[in-house]
Amino acid sequence: MISNSEMIRIRRQMQRRIRDVVAERRRTRQLDPPLAAPAPSGADQEVCVADNGPG
Repeated sequence: MISNSEMIRIRRQMQRRIRDVVAERRRTRQLDPPLAAPAPSGADQEVCVADNGPG
């Protein structure tokens, strides 16, 4: 069985890892939007043109 102090240590380690992953994802998101933001609107326009073109 895991002792109380081991449980606390594991919990803190997990929280630290989660915090690191969240911070890394936040940094990635801050770098990506200028490149990723135009893509959905362009893709939507392409789909509309493709849907209207053959008709």
